[in-house]
Amino acid sequence: MEKQGCEIEAIGINYTICTEKKEHPFKFFAKVQHHNNHHHHEDEESQEPPQKLNDKSSPGVRHVLKDVHCLAKPWEILAIVGPSGAGKSSLLEILAGKLAPQTASIFVNQKPVDKPRFNKISGYVTQKDTLFPLLTVQETLMFSAKLRLRLPHSQLSSRVSSLIQELRLDHVAGVRVGDDKVRGLSGGERRRVSIGVDVIHEPKVLILDEPTSGLDSTSALQIIDMLKTMAETRGRTIILSIHQPGFRIVKLFNSILLMANGSVLHHGSVDQLGLQLRLMGLQLPLHVNIVEFAIDSIEAIQQQKSLQRQEMQIQLPSTPQQLKKNDEGEYKGEYKSGKRTLQQLFQQSKVIDEDTMDVGVDFPTGFANSRFGETVILTHRFSKNISRTKELFACRTLQMLVAGLVLGSIFYDLKDDLSGAEERVGLFAFILTFLLTSTIEALPIFLQEREILMKETSSGSYRVSSYAIANGLVYLPFLLILAVLFTVPLYWLVGLNRSFTAFLHFLLLIWLILYTANSVVVCFSALVPNFIVGNSVISGVMGSFFLFSGYFISKHGMPSYWIFMHYVSLFKYPFEGFLINEFSGAGKCLQYMFGACAVSGEDMLREEGYGEESRWRNVVIMVCFILVYRFISYVILRCRCS
Repeated sequence: MEKQGCEIEAIGINYTICTEKKEHPFKFFAKVQHHNNHHHHEDEESQEPPQKLNDKSSPGVRHVLKDVHCLAKPWEILAIVGPSGAGKSSLLEILAGKLAPQTASIFVNQKPVDKPRFNKISGYVTQKDTLFPLLTVQETLMFSAKLRLRLPHSQLSSRVSSLIQELRLDHVAGVRVGDDKVRGLSGGERRRVSIGVDVIHEPKVLILDEPTSGLDSTSALQIIDMLKTMAETRGRTIILSIHQPGFRIVKLFNSILLMANGSVLHHGSVDQLGLQLRLMGLQLPLHVNIVEFAIDSIEAIQQQKSLQRQEMQIQLPSTPQQLKKNDEGEYKGEYKSGKRTLQQLFQQSKVIDEDTMDVGVDFPTGFANSRFGETVILTHRFSKNISRTKELFACRTLQMLVAGLVLGSIFYDLKDDLSGAEERVGLFAFILTFLLTSTIEALPIFLQEREILMKETSSGSYRVSSYAIANGLVYLPFLLILAVLFTVPLYWLVGLNRSFTAFLHFLLLIWLILYTANSVVVCFSALVPNFIVGNSVISGVMGSFFLFSGYFISKHGMPSYWIFMHYVSLFKYPFEGFLINEFSGAGKCLQYMFGACAVSGEDMLREEGYGEESRWRNVVIMVCFILVYRFISYVILRCRCS
């Protein structure tokens, strides 16, 4: 049985932005379009939120799209072409539901459709390949299939295998994807993997932003030829933007949308474009690509269009919406969309009650997996990435082992006296500083994960909460391994409290410290725009916490208006825990006088206000800190992805 295709029709798209408004670099909670960061300079302004400015003559206002109409049919490729700044990427983002224009009516099979449901039947491939570089091609597609499809494992494997063949990636199925730093696939192969991730769920509509950008002519042709095959064999509606298509690529396009300065200059086949140019008196030179020639002749085409509009206004004075002439010589006022004229479509409300609309296409509803299933899949994917990331796993493991040995050798066999107690306090302070500030190297990895998260959640692959839970769970065993490697040599070389119970409590504190640091980095990676800002913010926050930990100045010596910083300091509670674990109940005498113990470990703790009752209270507070930072990161990610 032949599957029904999706005809995409966009009418009257107007998108205006304010170019004078500057985004504050610390405007963290703004909704970020994750894919906007990868566009050419032609649509840099489209990253800013749309400003509803009706005055077209206002200074500092740019009209990115002006009354754009387009029609994309199933089984065909619609190519959006034009010079830089034409508005190609902005149009694609609007069609994909990533940008909200001032005015637009977008229809699927002549009926409106809402964004969440459209995301289920469409795929949007950004200009940049947003992939995990350390996963293989097969793993990347398999994880995408598990997250987006409700199928048993055998059918998932079959689907992935057939897709790999369709993408012509059989020979590199077991090769890591790679990126600029990790050796892996070629640019063309990586682009095909990006396309595969977005077609694994068999979308009826596929939208691609510059799929040939950065590729050589051969790789570019392979990409477009593959898309042409997808359109013809699977009935997909394919819409793509392309900057400079080659002659062989142009022949594969069914329809061309030529744009300049946000306006449509031609919408039709390549042959119709050539006819239009000849009617304008523009003769195509030999051995010249007709699309490139049209782009080079933009000014002449615009002048001709302007003359046509003036003639129309003289002959038929009426509203522009009724008498806008299309590129094939027909009036838009007579253009039919099903049983409705364009005028009737424009009279519809811009905001449609889309929840009650049906487009005649079977939409999958909800998520493919339960929250538990999503968490298991994401945890598995996280674990593969961590184990293969040398900076995060191998180097960090070696760092912790060496640090434990070096510190143990420096503070080897400390004495049980006042000087030994002071050296222990200094050791504890250094341990806290080292552990809480040595996890910033994971910040770039979290920023990369955030970019992929925003892309995947926008397509409805999984819930943000599942990501937050999986991200929290996957680091527990890894950080426990680091805690053991650091604690075992350090604890026994230094000669800390000889009780095995005290050793286990010390190990628990180290584990919680590492997990707290990890949670802080996760929180700020969700908050900050880039690594430089994140590094500065985390360093400043950690420095402030250490200052108010009670090591440099006691709580009693702090000004009253700074006391709150002492209680929110991440250093305070593990520092107290170290002291209580070392001196409480150990029976250590720090100073003898006349053969009797003058100062014991318990005396020192009582002088500072620490007691045995605080041992587990500090642990609970550290766990609460972890949960708070994890929850804050979840809220921020939820805001960004909404």
